[in-house]
Formats: sequence, structure tokens, C-alpha cells
Amino acid sequence: MADTKEVNESLIHRPKVDGPQIDELSYQLDDLTLTALACGNKDHEPVLCLHGYLDNAASFLPLMQESDLLVERRIIALDWPGHGHSDHRSVGAHYHFFDYVSDLLALFTLNNWQKIDIVAHSMGAMIASAFAAAFPEKVKSLTLIDSFGFICAPEEKMTDQLRKGVLSRVKSAKSSRAFTEEAAVKARLHVSDLNEEHAKLIVQRSLIEVEPKSINRVDVDSDSVLCRWRSDPRLRSVSPYRLSLKQGQQLFSDIKCPLQLIYGDKGMEMVVTGLKNFSSGIDNLKTTKLSGGHHVHMEKTEELLPILRHFFSEIKTSV
Repeated sequence: MADTKEVNESLIHRPKVDGPQIDELSYQLDDLTLTALACGNKDHEPVLCLHGYLDNAASFLPLMQESDLLVERRIIALDWPGHGHSDHRSVGAHYHFFDYVSDLLALFTLNNWQKIDIVAHSMGAMIASAFAAAFPEKVKSLTLIDSFGFICAPEEKMTDQLRKGVLSRVKSAKSSRAFTEEAAVKARLHVSDLNEEHAKLIVQRSLIEVEPKSINRVDVDSDSVLCRWRSDPRLRSVSPYRLSLKQGQQLFSDIKCPLQLIYGDKGMEMVVTGLKNFSSGIDNLKTTKLSGGHHVHMEKTEELLPILRHFFSEIKTSV
């Protein structure tokens, strides 16, 4: 099944020269251009990879640079709206959780994807879970990376959530501050469990170089290349609503495709909580714990690949 609607493809160069070719893709939706990284034969069945909050498609580069998974598969790692090289939402719009589900449906329709495998991390895993529940005819299998279930809130907190969400939008103005790539990598390392190599992969795709005349220069060498974040500042706004636990459980229970969870032993606490709150009634779930953190799919690609291959082959055999 080919991803026939790809446009503006070009080769991008990565440090691992002996790895597969990595292509830049773009998809024109109604009012958004979404970008992606891809590798493998265009005529082969796609595996769609979905990144987490404030990450981008580059978080799947360590996986894509390993050729073992590429046999008879086209690996496509998407940049969500507002992330990576994808467009920001229009003026006046915001980043509501269920709008991402709508984006996925538009992407599937554009490419005429029928039933494909999805591998999704963190926020991407929550979006993919909602999509698989609402559109079961579109998803062959779902692999969740260090995420299980949804972020929920007590019903009695609804008013507080609404107030915080609306007020947070006032603070999302675009900053004119510029900085070096090195400073950006250090900042990302400070707020995550990523190692420097993996933080650099994500950060490089999250930055855009700026003209010296258009910036408020920070205290750096005059010859330094300065950048700003590409990501939309509105992504940092607080959601004005949360699902209740009961709503989240109902939604998650409607995932009917083969489902697996791969998580790190030093990953997010929400995985343990999620298994407690959302696994009841799920009879098609496989779980694998690996040694690693929240970005275990970047840390443990050699262990992750055979797990994915086996999962996909089991599904193919059972069809």
C-alpha cells in the first residue's frame, strides 16, 4: 500500500551514512501542511509513527536508521501540527486533543490508507488510542510506547481546568529571544531524561535559524548561529478540559485491534497508573518492559525492533 500523496520529497543527510535513505515528506490537508520523515520502499505497506508532546518526527530516527524493520515496510514518522516542520494552526485556533484525531483522519483519507499499523509515543499514543477507538476500520494494530490510557481529571475539577486553560492562552505570545543550538540542547536535557545524542536529534528539527537583524541577541559570540524554536508557543497552553476517568475508560475500552504496550522501567509513572485504570476488559493486550526511560524507543532500538517485527508477523499470520 503506497503513500501515494507524498510531495516535496528530498533526501536529508544524517550522521549514520550506512543507514537507509531518509526522505522528507509533506502532506497538504485542507488548511495545514503536515511534514514527515520516511524510509523504505514507497510501494510497501506503511507503518505510521506518532511522536509525543513537544517532540517531532526525529524521535523515530534511531528506529528508522536500523534497516531490520524496513523489509516490506514503509516507515513514516509524522510531525504533528505545531511541531517539527509542520504548519502551525491558524490564527485564533488552539491545540485541542481531539483535533489531532481529526488531523489523523484527514491524513488517512488523503493517502487512502485502509488498515495500517501505528506505533505511537506519549501524547501520540493517547491520540492514536482515541483514533483507534473511534475509527477501528483504519487501524490494524497499535503499539503504545511508554503511555497507556489518557490523562484524566476528576469531574469536580472541570471549572478550575477551564479557568486555567483559558488564562494560559494569554501567556502564549511568540518570544523574540534567540539562542544557540547548544543552549537549546542543554535546555532540553534539563527537562527530560534524554541523552545528549537523542536530545540533539529532536532539537535540531525543532529549531529555525534567524536573521541577526531580526532578533534580540543573547550574550553569545557574535559569530554564533542563532535560532528560535519552530514549535508553536500555543502548544504550551493548558488544556481547558480533561476527560473524566469514566469517559477515558469507555473510550479506551473501544480499542479492538491488537494492542501492545512497550515501556521503560524508568519511564513515566502514568504507565503504571494507566495499566491500573485502563487495562480492565482489554483482552488483546501484550506488555513489554525494557530498561530505559520515557524515550525508550530511542534508547533501545535493538530490543524494540524484534518486538515490533514479531507483533506485526503475528497479526499478518492471524489475518
